[in-house]
Amino acid sequence: MLELDSLGARYGDFTFGPVDLTVGEEVLAVLGPSGSGKTTLLSTVAGLVGADGGTVSLDGRDLTGVPPEDRRTGVVFQDGALFPHMTARENVAYAATDPERVQELATLLEIPDVLDRRPRALSGGERQRVALARTLAADPDALLLDEPLSSLDAPIRRRLRLELHDLFASLDIPVVYVTHDQRTASALGDRIAVLHDGRVEQVGRSADVLERPATPFVARFTGSENVLDARVVEVGADRLLLDVGDGQLSTTADGREAGIDLGETLTISVHPARFELGRRSKGTDCSRNRLHGTVRRLVNEGDQYRVVVTTSDGNPDSDAPLAGAADAVELTATVPPTTVDRLALQVDDRVSLSVSADDVHLIG
Repeated sequence: MLELDSLGARYGDFTFGPVDLTVGEEVLAVLGPSGSGKTTLLSTVAGLVGADGGTVSLDGRDLTGVPPEDRRTGVVFQDGALFPHMTARENVAYAATDPERVQELATLLEIPDVLDRRPRALSGGERQRVALARTLAADPDALLLDEPLSSLDAPIRRRLRLELHDLFASLDIPVVYVTHDQRTASALGDRIAVLHDGRVEQVGRSADVLERPATPFVARFTGSENVLDARVVEVGADRLLLDVGDGQLSTTADGREAGIDLGETLTISVHPARFELGRRSKGTDCSRNRLHGTVRRLVNEGDQYRVVVTTSDGNPDSDAPLAGAADAVELTATVPPTTVDRLALQVDDRVSLSVSADDVHLIG
């Protein structure tokens, strides 16, 4: 088990921490933008950067003052850092505690055919897998990875996510995987920790962090760009009714237990994938949890479309959106290409956006 207790470090004007984290036999994906402290976290745990406060312990052993080479933490950096004058085989063997592990790891990571090549003759994906094999050959007690997939082409990155997920699950050691990419974090992480300005904003199961963000920053950074102000118009034991823009949404939050008052303004989020997109036409039911508007942007992202909708006056029989109205809001939905094809969707089309009350998340 890897335990960080009030760990902190300082670089000029940047303050990292204090950070408290516990990582068991799992993958903790550390997600955050550039400059949030992700690499500082790994470097401090590995002993490459001195901590200004707090402690790091691994399997009950306090690592304070222990040099990097004696910490038994394996680190894989973004560039792989292979020895250029050695073959792939020699790079892996250099760190191996058991010579038989070289071929075993090469087979596991699908690199046996490149073992006699030097790093300059390897592709980016091959170099990353050789670097990972070299680190695993040392039989570390914890594995630290600093965005090893970020420089790879998208198809290679997608395939390696699947391979690494199965590999990490078989290790039975703490794995800390740093990334700025939400898809990689959700694919590989058993849990996700979101870093912002050197602090942990939220940590939890991947699904909880992505679907129920604790702060507006976490919501926006993990893809829930629908972060909205909502006014409370009804409070119940098992739901709230909220005015959002020119429409209404209900949520299953317990308003009474939370002490929420009528007229109070709350912050909510709805993940774009949770909206159901439909055609808006005259006579459409203007019920709760269904908003109406006009498509402003339609972006093909390959495996999905991002649809940006400006809400209108809530009247489906209206001929034009009130794009300039004070209560209009901009919403984003992500839908599969089949939905766009089925609806023959185009910019300026009138649409409806429906969402379950369970997917309207109260922030804070």
